[in-house]
Amino acid sequence: MEAHQHSPDSSSEECTVLEAPPGKNACPQHAGKVADLYCSACECALCEDCVSEHEEHPKVALSQALEQHRSSLQEKLGTVQNRLPQISDTLSFVKEILQQLTNQRASIEEDIQSSFEDLHKQLDVRKSVLLMELEVTYGLKQKVLQAQVDNLIRGEGDIMASCTQSEEALAGEACVASLQVEQELQERLGELTCLGLPCQPEENDQLDLVMETDGLRKSIHNLGTIVTTSAVASQSEAMGAGLEQCIVGHPASVTIVTRDKSGGACKSGNAILSAEVFTPDGSIVDGEIVDHKNGTYEFVYIVPKEGDFSLALRLYDQHIKGSPFKLTVSRVSETEGAKRRGKSPGQKKKGSKRASSALGTPRRKTQNPIEDDLIFRIGETFNGSLRTKGRNKGEFTNLQGVAASSSGRILIADSNNQCVQIFSNEGEFKSRFGVRGRSPGQLQRPTGVAVHPSGDIIIADYDNKWVSIFSCEGKFKAKLGSGRLMGPKGVSVDQNGHVIVVDNKACTVFIFQLTGKLIAKFGSRGNGDKQFAGPHFAAVNKNNEIIVTDFHNHSVKVFTPEGELVLKFGSNGEGNGQFNAPTGVAVDINGNIIVADWGNSRIQVFDGSGSFLSYINTSADPLYGPQGLALTSDGHVVVADSGNHCFKVYRYLQ
Repeated sequence: MEAHQHSPDSSSEECTVLEAPPGKNACPQHAGKVADLYCSACECALCEDCVSEHEEHPKVALSQALEQHRSSLQEKLGTVQNRLPQISDTLSFVKEILQQLTNQRASIEEDIQSSFEDLHKQLDVRKSVLLMELEVTYGLKQKVLQAQVDNLIRGEGDIMASCTQSEEALAGEACVASLQVEQELQERLGELTCLGLPCQPEENDQLDLVMETDGLRKSIHNLGTIVTTSAVASQSEAMGAGLEQCIVGHPASVTIVTRDKSGGACKSGNAILSAEVFTPDGSIVDGEIVDHKNGTYEFVYIVPKEGDFSLALRLYDQHIKGSPFKLTVSRVSETEGAKRRGKSPGQKKKGSKRASSALGTPRRKTQNPIEDDLIFRIGETFNGSLRTKGRNKGEFTNLQGVAASSSGRILIADSNNQCVQIFSNEGEFKSRFGVRGRSPGQLQRPTGVAVHPSGDIIIADYDNKWVSIFSCEGKFKAKLGSGRLMGPKGVSVDQNGHVIVVDNKACTVFIFQLTGKLIAKFGSRGNGDKQFAGPHFAAVNKNNEIIVTDFHNHSVKVFTPEGELVLKFGSNGEGNGQFNAPTGVAVDINGNIIVADWGNSRIQVFDGSGSFLSYINTSADPLYGPQGLALTSDGHVVVADSGNHCFKVYRYLQ
């Protein structure tokens, strides 16, 4: 403490030197000196004593250097702070992915538990059946053998008793008194001599068990697979001519190569990809994604209108490299088109007359027996003259499937809004339900919807690869097809209450009980009669036959519930009865088949044998890529006008 005290005799200069606080610009090398320069080469402050040491170095005023450093710091601070929203968004997204992963793990664990519990039950049932069969078989054989034993024992006893009596009689003295007894014994022995005893076994002892368990053990060993990939959108890429241009009405394709976070090519399939071709006002078409099971995928699509479009390719809901791509869609010249068809440029194709709109339907023909008109439309909002998508009640983004209930309700699968919206037959909004996600009870990409006779609502979820069942109030009840389905697109219900599922990716039709038990399945990828190429929707007629739209094969096929082909009609083209990728389908009370012709943007009507009858008249307000189709309880046609982001109801005279 004394060292810091000063006597009254201390000089004022000494006091100043000792007590003066260091200034904010004090030189760090020379105490008491003020720095007023800055050496740019050494990046340090200089006082007058420091100048000689930095004589040849560039120098600026300290105030200028401080201002420059402050400005640079402020700029870097702003740059770093600008990253915070991106980091925050990414953090939220990654947390969401982590939560979805956790939910998916719980869901799969539940599926594994329930599947093996079901297998245990089936094994226990089979065990009980075998044990019961064993007891019944044993009982039948044992009864025969035991009856034979009883007969032989009785016969043996009778013979032995008679023999004993006869021996006793013979041992005695022959006399008149024994004569009667001996005569009776003789008669008895005669009877026993002729007694028909079963002296050969009447049954055998074979009772074997054949258990061919090798195949079962192998099946059990390979039962179930946990499917995943390491693919990330930021590294995955697309290639092919279909990225930049395509021709109206002709298939175009794009190849997608999935890669992991380090850029390495993924070698397995099953990644969750989605693809859309859309205009600035919204989604137009999904197309078909083919999984080659080697980390590469092919997206095949058809665009029905020329113009400038965008192609969005998403992996796990994120754009891959370069997505969305700018896409130019053009028409084939008349000459080139004629060459493709093998006709002269001046030769017109019969029955190919179109409405004035490129997206319209053929004009109403005077000979057509059915005259139908638009009653109302619901869903589109307007941006200038363009119809646009929306997320509010009564608005849609890429609506797909349509269903109509017997209670007077219209149900719409609003695919990109991850919900189902419900309206009255008059178009009044009633309710909607659906939460985006990959857990049971959530919707990721609802594409098909149907109403069960019980009132339950059945929804095909393309990206979740299962079918969800909700109550009529929108409460989740169960899911079916998990682990079996690859890309369910359309759903319907047959006369027995079974759920018909059209698997677009697997090119297969599945038939389930409402409990989830698989009843039957049929179909494979190809262009044969019993094959499909991107099937979309299905309907069931009064004969319980299943009518399926075969998108890329441009046809409609009718099958028995066992998968036997009954009828096939349609070919690629614009004429009456021809299709350019059929989608929605419905059947009226007379058995007539109503088909949404997606690429030709029209609705056609056929009789039960597949003969063309008429068009639904849509010329006043043309369709643009119609999808799902249904008949309302009051006999009108409701169609999802996907490209126009609305559904329309037409008067239909049956």
